Amino acid sequence: MMKPALRRLWLRLHRWVGLSLGLVLALVALTGAAMIVWKPIDRALNPALFTAVQPAPASLDKARASLREAFGPEARFTLRPPREAQDTVWAFVSGPAHATAYLDPASGRLLGWRGETDHLAGLMFELHSELLLGDTGRNVLAVVAAAYLLLLATGVVLWWPVRWRQAFSVQWRARAPRLVMDLHKTGGALLGVFIAVSIASGAWMAWKPLANWVNTFSSGKLPSAPPVAAAAGPRASLDRMVAHALQVHPGARVGYVVLPARDEQAVRIRLALADDPHPNGLTSLWFHPATGALLAGQRWNELPAGARNTTWIYPLHTGQLGGAWHEALNAALGLTLAGLGGSGLWLWWRRRPRSATQPRSQAA
Repeated sequence: MMKPALRRLWLRLHRWVGLSLGLVLALVALTGAAMIVWKPIDRALNPALFTAVQPAPASLDKARASLREAFGPEARFTLRPPREAQDTVWAFVSGPAHATAYLDPASGRLLGWRGETDHLAGLMFELHSELLLGDTGRNVLAVVAAAYLLLLATGVVLWWPVRWRQAFSVQWRARAPRLVMDLHKTGGALLGVFIAVSIASGAWMAWKPLANWVNTFSSGKLPSAPPVAAAAGPRASLDRMVAHALQVHPGARVGYVVLPARDEQAVRIRLALADDPHPNGLTSLWFHPATGALLAGQRWNELPAGARNTTWIYPLHTGQLGGAWHEALNAALGLTLAGLGGSGLWLWWRRRPRSATQPRSQAA
């Protein structure tokens, strides 16, 4: 049995770590759960952006021409070809403007575009992934992830039962403080490890040094686009590059087509192979922007360890690894984490010293 002084130490550690970073944890958890639920709602509310009127094979050449006209020559584009029969072409725009554009697959006509944070889906993603703070937000999230692991460890120590027969019991008819305490302890004990997996996978993606360290320790080097000589004149056909890429890897699906920011950079086509668990694919082929010649290629399982691990860590975090049931589980875990934070805050508020809220005369 734990000594009272040691238990008080663990309790204070658990309490103050939770109170100092619990709000950030709850925000990340709620936005993560909300994104899973909001994704189909966003599509239903904006059919003009997500649904093609007349589904047809996508022309990325026409899409590129429309994007250049709309956003100018200095903008950079990453194209997402349709993945379902009625999908539109998506284009992630960076440079002078940061937005997501939507284009008709057959004609390449621009259907509309949305800034990163001027719609609810984009705002939730930016809050969840970087707290609207860019690289600083990602560093904060890495600290928050480490804090959760500390919370989990201290919570398990405080929960550890003397009688295992009562380890997961909840007194449903008890008064609110006791009921909330039972739910807080039991929920944390039962689901804490599953929540930790979700948080650790998010920290892996948000904080790039983690993967870079693994790459370094495994003596691996990330692939880079092969340099090309700048060439004047029209750009090579993107549609032909895609057709060539699918000949190299039959049965693959195009994840993204990354257009170069400058003429001396290669066009990158990302493919999702049948054995690649990453939903967007991490197999890459690079093409000359002017001649369309294939310059280099690399399969996802040839990547260094840090980058290769992302192929399953990313879908594990988003819930796409196990399909709809996995997404539902991730949403439930996000709500559970927010509930643990809220219940912990409520319990602390009820048990705080009353004299701290009284006027000085009454306290005296």
